[in-house]
Amino acid sequence: MTGGIGPVEPGEDTHARDVAAHARPRGCVARFCERHRRTVLTTAAALLLLLLLLGGGYLYADRTREPAADPPPYPAQAVTLEYLDAVDGPSGAKGGGFSFAVRLSVRSGPPVTVTRIAQPSAGLSVTSSPAAPFQTKPHSASKIIVTLRVTECDKAPRNLGFPFLDVTLRNARAIQAHSFILGPRYARQLSQALQVACSNDSR
Repeated sequence: MTGGIGPVEPGEDTHARDVAAHARPRGCVARFCERHRRTVLTTAAALLLLLLLLGGGYLYADRTREPAADPPPYPAQAVTLEYLDAVDGPSGAKGGGFSFAVRLSVRSGPPVTVTRIAQPSAGLSVTSSPAAPFQTKPHSASKIIVTLRVTECDKAPRNLGFPFLDVTLRNARAIQAHSFILGPRYARQLSQALQVACSNDSR
C-alpha cells in the first residue's frame, strides 16, 4: 500500500460548489441603492411628506365652508321715529319755540347713534334733549324732546304739508342722513306754533 498526499477527489455523486454561480445576481439598481441608501431613504421620506401635505391641503380646500355672517342692517333700516305729542300744549308754543316729543326705536342690529338732528327751513333752529350725539341700544327706545325756535319769520315755513325731520344716524355698518316724515298731527301742531310765534312779529 503506497501512501501519498494529493488533491482530494470528490466522491461519487458529489460536486464542488461554484460559489460564484450561486451568488445573488446584482443589477444596476440594486448596486445604486446599496451605494446611495441614505439619499434614497431621504428622497422617499420627502416624497411621502409631500404627498401627505398635498392630500391635507386638498381636504382643507374641499371642506364644507360655513356661510359668512350677514352684515348688520343700515341704521335707517333698523330705526323708527314716531311722533308722540307737543310738550307745551296743543300749540306747542313757548317763548317763540315749539317743543315736541318723539320716540326713536332700534329694532335690530348693533346700537345706533344719533349724531345730528336738523330740519330744512332756514328760519328755524333745532335743539334736542338729550343733545346729539347719543346712542340707543338694539331692542330699546329713546324719548327725545326736540325744540324748534323761530329765528326769522320771513323764512319760516307756512302751510306745512308734510314737514320732516333730518336725523343723521350711525351704526357699525354705515352713517346715514335720513328724513323722517312725522305725520299730519305734527304738521298741524307745528303750523299752529309758527303762527303763534310770528303773529305779532315784524321781523
